[in-house]
Amino acid sequence: MKLTIVGCTGSFPGPSSPASCYLLTAHDGERQWKIVMDLGSGALGAIQRYTDLEDIDAIFLTHLHPDHCMDLCGLHVAVRWKPGGWGRDRIPVWGPAATADRMATAYGLELDPGMHEEFDFSNWSERQSVQLGPFTVTPYAVNHPVEEAYALRVEVTEPDKEGKAVSRILTYSGDTDSCQGLEDAARNADLFLCEAAFEEGRDDDIKDVHLTGKRAGQAATAAGARRLLLTHIPVWTSQTKVMAEARPEFAGDVAVAVAGVHYTV
Repeated sequence: MKLTIVGCTGSFPGPSSPASCYLLTAHDGERQWKIVMDLGSGALGAIQRYTDLEDIDAIFLTHLHPDHCMDLCGLHVAVRWKPGGWGRDRIPVWGPAATADRMATAYGLELDPGMHEEFDFSNWSERQSVQLGPFTVTPYAVNHPVEEAYALRVEVTEPDKEGKAVSRILTYSGDTDSCQGLEDAARNADLFLCEAAFEEGRDDDIKDVHLTGKRAGQAATAAGARRLLLTHIPVWTSQTKVMAEARPEFAGDVAVAVAGVHYTV
């Protein structure tokens, strides 16, 4: 599968990147499928550099902080008011139980119908997988101060150039501090896309919110992940520092996510 970093700045958009948004593309042997993990502040404009909005097959939300979901409001406008009509059915959206009501409230809509005419909302059940085209997406509850927060484990089986089935795993941490759910989600992942919003020594008094580079590296090692890609780094956190914290803890490849860059998993 191909991962496109649409947005990777933590907590709010930065000068060079929207907030959290990741586009995954994979082929099932018949057609290409596209799913989006999170659609945070500023991401809706940037994602149109990489795909037509009508080609999005589904959206998967890790939690309901605005930097991970708020541009669903703009997509609602695109679906509802496109001249000539939207060319596809409602877009499937998986997320926490409060997703539909939160989005309607954010846009000032009545809860019924809210955005149900544009989106087909489904609620996560912890560790219960969702199958869509070549993607199997499994949510794992993680350690973040909202009612529901999940890491997402995405598994894809695609045909290689010789037609043989090849399986790949990408895990996206969402927002979390260290926890067993995160390690379980990242078990043997080919690529672990993991937040590192905090710095060791600066944020030590803040518990159960975000990871540091060090704790992200420790989680990747405990899970047996093969590659670590640090993300959700706010403008006030040093990318150099979180990289330096992660490297002694994880023997595999470590990099920092950059908006607009593509990765093959």
